[in-house]
Amino acid sequence: MKRTILTTALGGLAAATVAMAPGAAAAPSCEANAIAGTVSSTTGQAQAYLDAHPGANQAVTAAMNQPRPVAEANLRGYFNANPQEYHDLRGILQPIGDTQQQCNVTVLPPDLASAYDTFMTG
Repeated sequence: MKRTILTTALGGLAAATVAMAPGAAAAPSCEANAIAGTVSSTTGQAQAYLDAHPGANQAVTAAMNQPRPVAEANLRGYFNANPQEYHDLRGILQPIGDTQQQCNVTVLPPDLASAYDTFMTG
Protein backbone atom coordinates (compact mmCIF):
# COMPACT_ATOMS: atom_id res chain seq x y z
CA MET A 1 0.00 0.00 0.00
CA LYS A 2 1.13 3.52 -0.72
CA ARG A 3 1.78 5.65 2.32
CA THR A 4 0.01 8.97 2.13
CA ILE A 5 0.13 12.18 4.10
CA LEU A 6 -3.19 11.43 5.68
CA THR A 7 -2.41 7.85 6.49
CA THR A 8 1.10 8.72 7.61
CA ALA A 9 -0.37 11.38 9.82
CA LEU A 10 -3.03 9.05 11.06
CA GLY A 11 -0.51 6.29 11.63
CA GLY A 12 1.41 8.75 13.74
CA LEU A 13 -1.71 9.25 15.77
CA ALA A 14 -1.73 5.67 16.90
CA ALA A 15 1.75 6.06 18.27
CA ALA A 16 1.25 9.58 19.59
CA THR A 17 1.15 10.24 23.26
CA VAL A 18 -2.24 11.34 24.41
CA ALA A 19 -1.73 14.45 26.49
CA MET A 20 -4.49 15.18 28.97
CA ALA A 21 -5.20 18.83 29.59
CA PRO A 22 -4.53 19.93 33.15
CA GLY A 23 -7.50 19.26 35.38
CA ALA A 24 -9.40 17.23 32.79
CA ALA A 25 -11.36 14.33 34.19
CA ALA A 26 -11.41 11.35 31.86
CA ALA A 27 -14.82 9.85 31.21
CA PRO A 28 -14.86 6.09 30.49
CA SER A 29 -14.97 6.76 26.73
CA CYS A 30 -11.91 8.99 27.12
CA GLU A 31 -9.61 6.32 28.46
CA ALA A 32 -6.37 5.89 26.51
CA ASN A 33 -7.44 2.53 25.03
CA ALA A 34 -10.73 4.02 23.77
CA ILE A 35 -8.90 6.96 22.20
CA ALA A 36 -6.34 4.63 20.62
CA GLY A 37 -9.22 2.55 19.25
CA THR A 38 -10.78 5.62 17.66
CA VAL A 39 -7.45 6.60 16.10
CA SER A 40 -6.84 3.06 14.83
CA SER A 41 -10.31 2.78 13.35
CA THR A 42 -10.03 6.20 11.70
CA THR A 43 -6.63 5.31 10.27
CA GLY A 44 -7.94 2.10 8.74
CA GLN A 45 -10.99 3.79 7.27
CA ALA A 46 -8.92 6.61 5.74
CA GLN A 47 -6.47 4.14 4.21
CA ALA A 48 -9.27 2.04 2.78
CA TYR A 49 -10.95 5.12 1.35
CA LEU A 50 -7.77 6.38 -0.30
CA ASP A 51 -7.02 2.91 -1.67
CA ALA A 52 -10.48 2.90 -3.28
CA HIS A 53 -10.11 6.44 -4.66
CA PRO A 54 -6.88 6.54 -6.67
CA GLY A 55 -7.21 10.22 -7.61
CA ALA A 56 -7.41 11.31 -3.97
CA ASN A 57 -4.63 8.91 -3.04
CA GLN A 58 -2.42 10.27 -5.82
CA ALA A 59 -3.09 13.89 -4.78
CA VAL A 60 -2.31 13.17 -1.15
CA THR A 61 0.76 11.10 -2.00
CA ALA A 62 2.14 13.83 -4.26
CA ALA A 63 1.64 16.40 -1.50
CA MET A 64 4.00 14.45 0.76
CA ASN A 65 7.03 15.70 -1.20
CA GLN A 66 5.87 19.26 -1.72
CA PRO A 67 6.50 22.33 0.42
CA ARG A 68 3.54 22.83 2.73
CA PRO A 69 2.05 25.90 0.94
CA VAL A 70 2.25 24.08 -2.41
CA ALA A 71 0.79 20.89 -0.92
CA GLU A 72 -2.07 22.81 0.68
CA ALA A 73 -2.85 24.61 -2.59
CA ASN A 74 -2.71 21.40 -4.63
CA LEU A 75 -4.86 19.46 -2.16
CA ARG A 76 -7.34 22.33 -1.94
CA GLY A 77 -7.52 22.39 -5.75
CA TYR A 78 -8.03 18.63 -5.96
CA PHE A 79 -10.70 18.52 -3.29
CA ASN A 80 -12.47 21.63 -4.62
CA ALA A 81 -12.76 19.78 -7.94
CA ASN A 82 -13.87 16.61 -6.10
CA PRO A 83 -16.08 17.86 -3.27
CA GLN A 84 -17.68 14.50 -2.56
CA GLU A 85 -14.27 12.98 -1.83
CA TYR A 86 -13.47 15.90 0.46
CA HIS A 87 -16.73 15.47 2.35
CA ASP A 88 -16.23 11.71 2.56
CA LEU A 89 -12.74 12.10 4.03
CA ARG A 90 -13.88 14.82 6.43
CA GLY A 91 -16.54 12.44 7.67
CA ILE A 92 -13.99 9.66 8.09
CA LEU A 93 -11.55 11.94 9.96
CA GLN A 94 -14.18 13.70 12.10
CA PRO A 95 -13.94 11.22 15.02
CA ILE A 96 -10.41 12.51 15.71
CA GLY A 97 -11.68 16.05 16.23
CA ASP A 98 -14.70 14.85 18.16
CA THR A 99 -12.49 12.80 20.48
CA GLN A 100 -10.07 15.67 21.03
CA GLN A 101 -12.93 18.01 21.88
CA GLN A 102 -15.00 15.58 23.96
CA CYS A 103 -12.05 14.27 25.94
CA ASN A 104 -10.07 17.52 26.08
CA VAL A 105 -6.97 15.75 24.75
CA THR A 106 -4.43 16.28 22.02
CA VAL A 107 -3.78 13.18 19.94
CA LEU A 108 -1.73 14.82 17.20
CA PRO A 109 1.79 16.22 17.30
CA PRO A 110 1.77 19.97 16.49
CA ASP A 111 2.76 19.64 12.80
CA LEU A 112 0.08 17.03 12.13
CA ALA A 113 -2.49 18.93 14.17
CA SER A 114 -1.96 21.95 11.94
CA ALA A 115 -2.37 19.88 8.75
CA TYR A 116 -5.46 18.17 10.18
CA ASP A 117 -7.02 21.50 11.19
CA THR A 118 -6.31 22.98 7.76
CA PHE A 119 -7.91 20.00 6.01
CA MET A 120 -10.95 19.90 8.29
CA THR A 121 -11.67 23.61 7.90
CA GLY A 122 -11.50 23.37 4.14
